[in-house]
Amino acid sequence: MSGGAERFPRITPEALAELQSRIGSEFSGPEPYITEANVDAIRHFADGVGDRNPLWRDPKYAAKTRWGTVLAPPTILFAFDRVLSGYIGGMPGIHAMYAGTDFRWRRPVRLGDKLKARPVLSTVREMKSQFSAVSVLQSYTVPFRDQHGELVCEAESWVIRTQRDEARRRTESGTSTHSFEPSTWTPEQIEEIAAAYRAERPRGSEPRFWEDVKVGDALDERLKGPATVTSFIAWDLGWGGLYIKAHGVAQAMFDDHPALGIFNDQGVPEPPERVHWSNEMAKAVGVPGAYDYGPERISWLAHLVTDWMGDDAELRRLNVQVRKHNIVGDLTRCNGKVLRTWRKGGDHLVECEVYGVNQRGERNCQGVAVVALPSRTVGS
Repeated sequence: MSGGAERFPRITPEALAELQSRIGSEFSGPEPYITEANVDAIRHFADGVGDRNPLWRDPKYAAKTRWGTVLAPPTILFAFDRVLSGYIGGMPGIHAMYAGTDFRWRRPVRLGDKLKARPVLSTVREMKSQFSAVSVLQSYTVPFRDQHGELVCEAESWVIRTQRDEARRRTESGTSTHSFEPSTWTPEQIEEIAAAYRAERPRGSEPRFWEDVKVGDALDERLKGPATVTSFIAWDLGWGGLYIKAHGVAQAMFDDHPALGIFNDQGVPEPPERVHWSNEMAKAVGVPGAYDYGPERISWLAHLVTDWMGDDAELRRLNVQVRKHNIVGDLTRCNGKVLRTWRKGGDHLVECEVYGVNQRGERNCQGVAVVALPSRTVGS
């Protein structure tokens, strides 16, 4: 479809006002993908991120750490609640592009944890948009409690609602920042990337002491990509997706939410989530090719930090904005550096800038992480 033909709804004052009337209300989204951090759920999530840390995978290894048990990658919380991951209410037919998350952990997620979230709509704000003329920022606060009622993490997530047809027209006309072609790679370049993957090692059992960390220290780079539909599917297998259902279960979803049933080229309804594996659908919303999930990139930056900090440390906060689309063929280099160190109570804390840069030199995600490190003078 090209030109001025309208396929999807626009953002209207009425739809915006209806959504704003829900601010402060709890949103009961669909069932979570997982309800317990068991061995299989943790392993599948780590596989989807590309994280080989034995603290997530090897019970014998984990038993020798300060934790005494397997932990989960911190952002596994995305699999425990779909609202945190981008499932939202209001304005049917208006696209939702994941834009960021702010995690504030009270403790790590442990093997056997059963977590529940209670998302509350917190913000609905109209904005001007170079991408789609008008957009809406929509955010939720999402606390997670375990089977004992203990607060494990407080999180906030936000999405940008965009007008699909307007974004498509701007991209087709070349007036959008998304007007570029997917990249290709030579065998030599792929071998360089493969060598970097082979060299990855987490800090592991060697403590990184707070006293040894200096402002300006760099985190060890982690590569992600080049992105493929296969890598997007790997993330889905660990995280669960938003609307990935089949046959009668899919039909029940479309009956309840008709705007989710967008007809493909064969005249069959599929959810808008297929922007992550269908170039046709991605182009229909103004992106030049199938693209990854925002929570996926946030989890890459968590991988960067947890590999750097070691087993004895705790990730206390991760606040990341998703800035650009990461489409098929893109390579993301995840990096970071230490911004400051300080003490608070009994904690020895480090704040790091973290970010991902693609092969076009664009930051496709960026944010900050706060880590509690062990001290040489005080027990961890």
